[in-house]
Amino acid sequence: MILGSSSSVCVSLSERLKLGPSLSSSGPFFKPENGVRFSKRNGDCGVVAKAMMNEPILNTAFEPFEEVKKELLVIPTELHASLARQNYTDQSEAALNAQINVEYNVSYVYHAMYAYFDRDNVALKGLAKFFKDASMEERQHAETMMEYQNKRGGKVQLLSMIMPFSEFDHAEKGDALYAMELALSLERMNNEKLLNLHRLASENNDAQFVDFLESHFLVDQVEDIKKISEYVAQLRRVGKGHGVWHFDQMLLNGGVAP
Repeated sequence: MILGSSSSVCVSLSERLKLGPSLSSSGPFFKPENGVRFSKRNGDCGVVAKAMMNEPILNTAFEPFEEVKKELLVIPTELHASLARQNYTDQSEAALNAQINVEYNVSYVYHAMYAYFDRDNVALKGLAKFFKDASMEERQHAETMMEYQNKRGGKVQLLSMIMPFSEFDHAEKGDALYAMELALSLERMNNEKLLNLHRLASENNDAQFVDFLESHFLVDQVEDIKKISEYVAQLRRVGKGHGVWHFDQMLLNGGVAP
Protein backbone atom coordinates (compact mmCIF):
# COMPACT_ATOMS: atom_id res chain seq x y z
CA MET A 1 0.00 0.00 0.00
CA ILE A 2 1.43 3.39 -1.01
CA LEU A 3 0.15 6.49 0.70
CA GLY A 4 1.53 9.61 -0.96
CA SER A 5 0.55 12.09 1.73
CA SER A 6 1.61 12.29 5.34
CA SER A 7 -0.90 11.79 8.10
CA SER A 8 -1.07 14.09 11.14
CA VAL A 9 -1.75 13.09 14.70
CA CYS A 10 -1.94 15.24 17.83
CA VAL A 11 0.56 14.50 20.60
CA SER A 12 -0.42 15.44 24.14
CA LEU A 13 1.88 17.60 26.22
CA SER A 14 2.52 14.74 28.63
CA GLU A 15 3.94 12.66 25.79
CA ARG A 16 6.42 15.27 24.54
CA LEU A 17 9.34 13.96 26.54
CA LYS A 18 8.74 10.45 25.26
CA LEU A 19 9.16 11.54 21.66
CA GLY A 20 12.88 12.06 21.91
CA PRO A 21 14.54 15.42 21.13
CA SER A 22 13.21 18.67 22.58
CA LEU A 23 10.10 19.96 20.87
CA SER A 24 10.95 23.53 21.87
CA SER A 25 13.28 24.12 18.94
CA SER A 26 11.99 26.23 16.13
CA GLY A 27 12.56 23.84 13.25
CA PRO A 28 11.09 20.39 12.56
CA PHE A 29 13.13 17.33 13.25
CA PHE A 30 13.03 13.77 11.96
CA LYS A 31 13.31 10.64 14.02
CA PRO A 32 14.61 8.02 11.58
CA GLU A 33 14.07 4.94 13.70
CA ASN A 34 10.29 5.23 13.53
CA GLY A 35 9.89 7.33 10.39
CA VAL A 36 8.08 10.17 12.21
CA ARG A 37 8.67 13.86 11.56
CA PHE A 38 7.66 16.31 14.27
CA SER A 39 6.97 19.97 13.77
CA LYS A 40 6.20 22.70 16.26
CA ARG A 41 2.79 24.26 15.73
CA ASN A 42 0.42 26.14 17.95
CA GLY A 43 -2.76 24.28 18.62
CA ASP A 44 -4.93 22.74 21.21
CA CYS A 45 -2.70 19.74 21.59
CA GLY A 46 0.52 21.74 21.36
CA VAL A 47 2.42 19.51 18.91
CA VAL A 48 1.65 17.85 15.61
CA ALA A 49 3.47 14.66 14.61
CA LYS A 50 3.56 13.94 10.88
CA ALA A 51 4.17 10.32 9.94
CA MET A 52 5.96 10.03 6.60
CA MET A 53 4.64 6.91 4.91
CA ASN A 54 6.05 7.06 1.41
CA GLU A 55 7.55 3.60 1.67
CA PRO A 56 5.51 0.61 0.32
CA ILE A 57 3.86 -1.54 2.99
CA LEU A 58 3.89 -5.30 2.28
CA ASN A 59 4.88 -4.49 -1.31
CA THR A 60 1.22 -4.02 -2.20
CA ALA A 61 -0.11 -1.12 -4.23
CA PHE A 62 -3.62 0.09 -3.50
CA GLU A 63 -5.37 2.21 -6.06
CA PRO A 64 -8.79 3.05 -4.60
CA PHE A 65 -10.89 2.73 -7.75
CA GLU A 66 -8.67 1.24 -10.43
CA GLU A 67 -9.86 -2.29 -9.69
CA VAL A 68 -13.53 -1.50 -10.18
CA LYS A 69 -13.29 0.47 -13.41
CA LYS A 70 -13.72 -2.58 -15.59
CA GLU A 71 -16.64 -3.77 -13.46
CA LEU A 72 -18.36 -0.41 -13.77
CA LEU A 73 -18.16 -0.74 -17.54
CA VAL A 74 -19.91 -4.12 -17.62
CA ILE A 75 -22.76 -3.42 -15.19
CA PRO A 76 -25.86 -3.58 -17.42
CA THR A 77 -28.10 -0.57 -17.84
CA GLU A 78 -30.96 -2.37 -19.60
CA LEU A 79 -34.20 -2.43 -17.64
CA HIS A 80 -34.65 -6.23 -17.57
CA ALA A 81 -30.99 -7.24 -17.32
CA SER A 82 -29.68 -8.88 -14.14
CA LEU A 83 -27.34 -6.78 -12.02
CA ALA A 84 -26.17 -9.75 -9.92
CA ARG A 85 -24.97 -11.97 -12.78
CA GLN A 86 -21.22 -12.57 -12.75
CA ASN A 87 -19.21 -15.46 -14.19
CA TYR A 88 -22.45 -17.32 -14.91
CA THR A 89 -22.64 -18.58 -18.47
CA ASP A 90 -25.70 -19.10 -20.65
CA GLN A 91 -24.72 -22.76 -20.85
CA SER A 92 -24.82 -23.12 -17.06
CA GLU A 93 -28.18 -21.35 -16.93
CA ALA A 94 -29.71 -23.70 -19.52
CA ALA A 95 -28.20 -26.79 -17.89
CA LEU A 96 -29.59 -25.84 -14.47
CA ASN A 97 -33.05 -25.32 -15.96
CA ALA A 98 -32.81 -28.79 -17.48
CA GLN A 99 -31.85 -30.24 -14.09
CA ILE A 100 -34.80 -28.48 -12.45
CA ASN A 101 -37.01 -30.31 -14.95
CA VAL A 102 -35.34 -33.62 -14.05
CA GLU A 103 -36.01 -33.06 -10.35
CA TYR A 104 -39.67 -32.25 -11.01
CA ASN A 105 -40.11 -35.32 -13.23
CA VAL A 106 -38.59 -37.62 -10.62
CA SER A 107 -40.86 -36.04 -8.02
CA TYR A 108 -43.84 -36.68 -10.32
CA VAL A 109 -42.99 -40.38 -10.65
CA TYR A 110 -42.54 -40.77 -6.89
CA HIS A 111 -45.88 -39.08 -6.31
CA ALA A 112 -47.52 -41.59 -8.65
CA MET A 113 -45.90 -44.40 -6.65
CA TYR A 114 -47.29 -42.90 -3.46
CA ALA A 115 -50.78 -42.85 -4.96
CA TYR A 116 -50.47 -46.50 -6.04
CA PHE A 117 -49.35 -47.89 -2.68
CA ASP A 118 -51.94 -45.79 -0.85
CA ARG A 119 -54.82 -47.55 -2.68
CA ASP A 120 -57.23 -49.53 -0.52
CA ASN A 121 -56.53 -52.76 -2.44
CA VAL A 122 -52.73 -52.33 -2.11
CA ALA A 123 -52.54 -50.73 1.34
CA LEU A 124 -48.79 -50.71 1.83
CA LYS A 125 -48.70 -47.58 3.95
CA GLY A 126 -44.98 -47.71 4.63
CA LEU A 127 -44.11 -47.68 0.94
CA ALA A 128 -46.73 -44.98 0.34
CA LYS A 129 -45.10 -42.80 3.01
CA PHE A 130 -41.60 -43.49 1.68
CA PHE A 131 -42.46 -42.44 -1.88
CA LYS A 132 -44.47 -39.41 -0.74
CA ASP A 133 -41.46 -38.19 1.26
CA ALA A 134 -39.20 -38.90 -1.71
CA SER A 135 -41.49 -36.88 -3.97
CA MET A 136 -41.42 -33.92 -1.60
CA GLU A 137 -37.63 -34.13 -1.35
CA GLU A 138 -37.18 -34.00 -5.14
CA ARG A 139 -39.58 -31.07 -5.36
CA GLN A 140 -37.55 -29.28 -2.70
CA HIS A 141 -34.42 -29.93 -4.75
CA ALA A 142 -36.09 -28.27 -7.74
CA GLU A 143 -37.11 -25.25 -5.68
CA THR A 144 -33.60 -24.92 -4.23
CA MET A 145 -32.21 -24.88 -7.76
CA MET A 146 -34.78 -22.28 -8.79
CA GLU A 147 -33.71 -20.03 -5.91
CA TYR A 148 -30.07 -20.45 -6.93
CA GLN A 149 -30.89 -19.68 -10.57
CA ASN A 150 -32.41 -16.38 -9.50
CA LYS A 151 -29.53 -15.68 -7.11
CA ARG A 152 -26.98 -15.96 -9.92
CA GLY A 153 -28.98 -13.75 -12.26
CA GLY A 154 -30.40 -16.51 -14.47
CA LYS A 155 -33.99 -16.96 -15.53
CA VAL A 156 -36.00 -19.99 -14.50
CA GLN A 157 -37.75 -21.69 -17.40
CA LEU A 158 -39.99 -24.57 -16.41
CA LEU A 159 -40.32 -27.30 -19.00
CA SER A 160 -43.13 -29.79 -19.59
CA MET A 161 -43.19 -33.01 -17.57
CA ILE A 162 -43.80 -36.56 -18.79
CA MET A 163 -46.85 -38.40 -17.50
CA PRO A 164 -45.67 -41.20 -15.15
CA PHE A 165 -46.95 -44.74 -14.85
CA SER A 166 -49.96 -45.35 -12.62
CA GLU A 167 -49.51 -49.14 -12.24
CA PHE A 168 -46.45 -50.67 -10.62
CA ASP A 169 -47.37 -54.32 -10.17
CA HIS A 170 -45.02 -56.81 -11.82
CA ALA A 171 -45.82 -60.44 -12.58
CA GLU A 172 -42.46 -61.80 -11.42
CA LYS A 173 -41.08 -59.18 -9.01
CA GLY A 174 -44.23 -57.90 -7.42
CA ASP A 175 -45.05 -54.23 -6.92
CA ALA A 176 -42.79 -53.40 -3.97
CA LEU A 177 -39.56 -54.71 -5.51
CA TYR A 178 -40.41 -53.35 -8.96
CA ALA A 179 -41.12 -49.86 -7.60
CA MET A 180 -37.97 -49.84 -5.48
CA GLU A 181 -35.80 -50.95 -8.40
CA LEU A 182 -37.36 -48.17 -10.48
CA ALA A 183 -36.55 -45.70 -7.69
CA LEU A 184 -32.94 -46.89 -7.64
CA SER A 185 -32.71 -46.39 -11.41
CA LEU A 186 -34.11 -42.86 -11.06
CA GLU A 187 -31.61 -41.94 -8.34
CA ARG A 188 -28.67 -43.30 -10.33
CA MET A 189 -29.83 -41.41 -13.42
CA ASN A 190 -30.27 -38.23 -11.40
CA ASN A 191 -26.82 -38.62 -9.90
CA GLU A 192 -25.27 -38.95 -13.36
CA LYS A 193 -26.97 -35.76 -14.50
CA LEU A 194 -25.79 -33.89 -11.40
CA LEU A 195 -22.23 -35.03 -12.06
CA ASN A 196 -22.49 -33.75 -15.64
CA LEU A 197 -23.72 -30.43 -14.27
CA HIS A 198 -20.81 -30.36 -11.83
CA ARG A 199 -18.39 -31.06 -14.67
CA LEU A 200 -19.83 -28.17 -16.68
CA ALA A 201 -19.48 -25.80 -13.72
CA SER A 202 -15.84 -26.88 -13.29
CA GLU A 203 -15.07 -26.35 -16.97
CA ASN A 204 -16.49 -22.83 -16.72
CA ASN A 205 -14.36 -22.11 -13.63
CA ASP A 206 -17.54 -21.28 -11.72
CA ALA A 207 -16.49 -21.96 -8.13
CA GLN A 208 -19.81 -20.83 -6.66
CA PHE A 209 -21.78 -23.23 -8.86
CA VAL A 210 -19.43 -26.10 -8.00
CA ASP A 211 -19.80 -25.40 -4.27
CA PHE A 212 -23.59 -25.19 -4.57
CA LEU A 213 -23.83 -28.63 -6.18
CA GLU A 214 -21.38 -30.27 -3.81
CA SER A 215 -22.85 -28.86 -0.61
CA HIS A 216 -26.54 -29.37 -1.46
CA PHE A 217 -26.83 -32.44 -3.70
CA LEU A 218 -23.89 -34.71 -4.44
CA VAL A 219 -23.32 -36.08 -0.93
CA ASP A 220 -27.03 -36.68 -0.31
CA GLN A 221 -27.39 -38.35 -3.69
CA VAL A 222 -24.78 -40.97 -2.87
CA GLU A 223 -26.44 -41.63 0.49
CA ASP A 224 -29.87 -42.04 -1.16
CA ILE A 225 -28.46 -44.51 -3.69
CA LYS A 226 -26.91 -46.56 -0.87
CA LYS A 227 -30.16 -46.61 1.13
CA ILE A 228 -32.38 -47.62 -1.79
CA SER A 229 -29.83 -50.25 -2.88
CA GLU A 230 -30.20 -51.86 0.53
CA TYR A 231 -33.99 -51.79 0.23
CA VAL A 232 -33.78 -53.52 -3.14
CA ALA A 233 -31.50 -56.19 -1.68
CA GLN A 234 -33.89 -56.79 1.24
CA LEU A 235 -36.96 -57.01 -0.99
CA ARG A 236 -35.21 -59.50 -3.23
CA ARG A 237 -34.70 -61.70 -0.17
CA VAL A 238 -38.26 -61.57 1.16
CA GLY A 239 -39.95 -62.24 -2.19
CA LYS A 240 -43.57 -61.29 -2.91
CA GLY A 241 -45.24 -62.86 0.10
CA HIS A 242 -45.67 -62.00 3.75
CA GLY A 243 -42.16 -60.54 3.96
CA VAL A 244 -43.28 -57.50 1.94
CA TRP A 245 -45.73 -56.62 4.71
CA HIS A 246 -42.95 -56.78 7.32
CA PHE A 247 -40.73 -54.62 5.09
CA ASP A 248 -43.58 -52.15 4.69
CA GLN A 249 -44.06 -51.99 8.45
CA MET A 250 -40.36 -51.27 8.86
CA LEU A 251 -40.68 -48.25 6.55
CA LEU A 252 -43.82 -47.13 8.34
CA ASN A 253 -42.03 -47.27 11.70
CA GLY A 254 -39.08 -45.24 10.52
CA GLY A 255 -36.73 -48.11 9.71
CA VAL A 256 -37.48 -50.15 12.85
CA ALA A 257 -38.59 -53.72 12.32
CA PRO A 258 -42.07 -54.56 13.75
